[in-house]
Amino acid sequence: MKHFPHISLIVTLVLASAACSKPKEHTAPAINPRDSVSMMKSYGVNTLISDSGVMKYRIVAERWEVNEVLNPPRWIFKRGIFMEQFDQNFHTEAYVQADTAFYYTTKKLWHLIGNVRVKTIDGLRFSSEELYWDQNRRELYSYCFSRVVTPERELQGTYFTSDERMQHYTVSNSVGSFKREEEEKKKDAPAAADTAKADTTPKRAPILPRKR
Repeated sequence: MKHFPHISLIVTLVLASAACSKPKEHTAPAINPRDSVSMMKSYGVNTLISDSGVMKYRIVAERWEVNEVLNPPRWIFKRGIFMEQFDQNFHTEAYVQADTAFYYTTKKLWHLIGNVRVKTIDGLRFSSEELYWDQNRRELYSYCFSRVVTPERELQGTYFTSDERMQHYTVSNSVGSFKREEEEKKKDAPAAADTAKADTTPKRAPILPRKR
């Protein structure tokens, strides 16, 4: 039997070459979420938003950022927002606007800040510097001075809570409650306390997103 020493040499060279050509794993420093930018940024937004296949509201904003890196993930409206809220039949129920807004997508929680204004088709007008809208609980609430004006009366207080449609609401720590037709006559007189709307139950702490 003939031996071919050069064959074993070739096999050795091939194996050595394969070992040398093994791909190297390239690594890079981990990305710090704090250094990450928004996943999406849009300008001049005018769009319809649906939930579970039902059209809920229209958003109009100069700038809209979507950031899924932050915890919790959120939509950011730093240059103001205008919303038109719809019922299940796509009829307008209310208009909402604010200087700044955050929407925490996993919590379904809106946080409206600065010159918050709400107007319903029933003629109710709400104004405050801050308002939370919890879509899971279907309620609105504010811990800032708030003013509610209806065709019949006006309420002012430092705590406000209401259902989403603003048909059942409460203004606590009231500083004013009177009929609209008497407003001009009582501008300089102290307003009577609103016993009909007074709420003596302990205040619920605001549902705020967890800070990182």
